[in-house]
Amino acid sequence: MLGLEMKDFRLLLIVIGLTMLAPFILNPFPEGSEMAQFNAGYPDLMQRFVIFGIFAIGFNILFGLTGYLSFGHAAFLGAGSYGAVWMFKLLSMNVLPAIAISVVIAGLFSLLIGFISLRRSGIYFSILTLAFAQMSFALAYSVLTPITGGETGLQLALDDPRIFGASQTATGNIPVPSLFGLEMRSSYELELGSWLFTFNAGYYLAAVFMIIAFYMSIRIFRSPFGMMLRAIKSNQTRMSYTGLNARPYTLAAFVISGMYAGLAGGLMASMDPLAGAERMQWTASGEVVLMTILGGAGTLIGPVLGAGMIKYFENIFSKINETILHGWFAFLPDGLENFVVAMVYPFIGKGWHLTLGIVFMLVVIFLPGGLVQGGQKIAGLFRRKKAEDTKPNATEPAE
Repeated sequence: MLGLEMKDFRLLLIVIGLTMLAPFILNPFPEGSEMAQFNAGYPDLMQRFVIFGIFAIGFNILFGLTGYLSFGHAAFLGAGSYGAVWMFKLLSMNVLPAIAISVVIAGLFSLLIGFISLRRSGIYFSILTLAFAQMSFALAYSVLTPITGGETGLQLALDDPRIFGASQTATGNIPVPSLFGLEMRSSYELELGSWLFTFNAGYYLAAVFMIIAFYMSIRIFRSPFGMMLRAIKSNQTRMSYTGLNARPYTLAAFVISGMYAGLAGGLMASMDPLAGAERMQWTASGEVVLMTILGGAGTLIGPVLGAGMIKYFENIFSKINETILHGWFAFLPDGLENFVVAMVYPFIGKGWHLTLGIVFMLVVIFLPGGLVQGGQKIAGLFRRKKAEDTKPNATEPAE
């Protein structure tokens, strides 16, 4: 269905189910309980899950299929954000034109950088993309300040010359991004017993775009174009001996990947109409590399899982402090309680990066295929156990 094999179609249905039911899945604990701090079903974090999922899906098309490791993809994320905010300032507060222009700008920008960077491969390609991203970051802070807003970032103002729509509301406030009148910050809360579920318009818009982006990535993976990209990753030298020029394919993959990053940047600006140069910094590029490798480079759903895991660590584990830890281990004697808290605290709160680093190290060593490979191994164990249970008892031969 939809041009997909049954296996891929089932995977698409799983992604649709996870994204549509996220407010329920990410709020497993009742409000007010001690475990409620592990809930992640609030709009801002759910938006980050799907937006960075789009970012990682696009990066995986380049890195997972061709093997070209880019350390500068955050430049396209930032370019998309700037383009979206300028559309809000000049044209309309409707998010669709802003998202469209963010994809176009990121695509053109990635075409320029890719055309130059892809003259080299391996580590030289990675360094070139990193250099371009850092140049973009520096220009956004200095020379391009009239366009980017410099250190304060590009923001909406009451005197924006907006062509379609008012520059300010009837109450004198700055208009908010909307989809044909439906504000992105609009939310509906559903209370079921001790549980509170929030359904946010901005999240579901981003979720729809992520589903579309995931579907397109499946089609790319299964297409002849995707097979050519895999051939480039497998042995580009042998491919060139056959008379095939690999550069147009790698450039196309680079541009498609950049457009995914631009889409993510446009969605970020649509949820919060602010664009800053920090989105172009090398740390943002490194983050999407971690997401892809942690989830499983070259797999379909792996980058989405990696993005969700890193954003969960960043927003949930980082909030755990010593007070919360003392509450957890209050049942222990005072001396032992303080010792346990002192041992655990460096790995959470502000030290959540240490835990993430350990997890990443363990994944790279024991699960080179990422979280997807881990899931496949667990599923294989269950299948093997089931096969053993259903296997008929062997009859011994007669003497």
